[in-house]
Amino acid sequence: AVTLVPELAKKAAHGTMLQRSPTYIITVPERDRIADWMRKRLPGSTAYKLTRFKNVLLSMAFYQYCRRFPERAKKLILGEVKKQVGGKVDVKHFTPSYNPWDQRVCLVPDGDLFECVREGHASIVTDHIETFTERGIRLRSGEELTADIVVTATGLKLKFLGGMQIVVDGRTVESKSVMTYKGMMCSDIPNMAFAIGYTNASWTLKCDLTSEYVCRLLNHMDKHGYRQCVPRRNPSVKEEALIDFTSGYVERAKDLLPRQGSVAPWKLHQNYALDTMLLRHATVVDGAMEFS
Repeated sequence: AVTLVPELAKKAAHGTMLQRSPTYIITVPERDRIADWMRKRLPGSTAYKLTRFKNVLLSMAFYQYCRRFPERAKKLILGEVKKQVGGKVDVKHFTPSYNPWDQRVCLVPDGDLFECVREGHASIVTDHIETFTERGIRLRSGEELTADIVVTATGLKLKFLGGMQIVVDGRTVESKSVMTYKGMMCSDIPNMAFAIGYTNASWTLKCDLTSEYVCRLLNHMDKHGYRQCVPRRNPSVKEEALIDFTSGYVERAKDLLPRQGSVAPWKLHQNYALDTMLLRHATVVDGAMEFS
């Protein structure tokens, strides 16, 4: 919604973003000035690596700051929101009931969302939908939002592996009964890997590491003549939810998703630096992976 509203507001007479609850929203520059500066003065590959390292480090630092000092982070984020809306919008629409990174934090390029609500091209309403009406939407408060077009952007339902059925030796395996290995394979299921990105950073960072690890795993199997690899679950490892988020779509899917473990290699880390060591450099032979 935070990306749709500024674009729709360019052509619509007025747009309204209706939300059940607010989200933390932060402004980021659309162009990275430091990256632009480095591209003019350094070889392309060097500039790319340094920019990537800078962005990863900054995102990790911001996440850790939010988790360790939630009240300070909340004050910092909302203080910037007040500056962006310039007193034209009630900041309650940007003030969630939860701490930063209990759910995803949204980024808007050059504050485009704040700009369009500040200038009156769009508005934000925080309420629950009671029903649709002939003119638009009636809210639980009794207010009616008139609308020519309603764009739905809610009700997301997660499906593990897109709902694919897993069968091993003629037995159907329920996804909720398995434990993830290094966040990419499932216990007692041979030769199957998948990619889950980070919830606190760019999704593709973890997907890249996963792809590299799977290639290392396949090369190891080719070298030694193995046909299959199976992570074998340790019964003593405590189960935890796969995704540690309070978002509604995650909560609704908890009983459908695999579990993660409390310790490595069953732990799904949300830390790029740690995953780089574990997935890019650590050996593929450990006590949990069985080759045959």
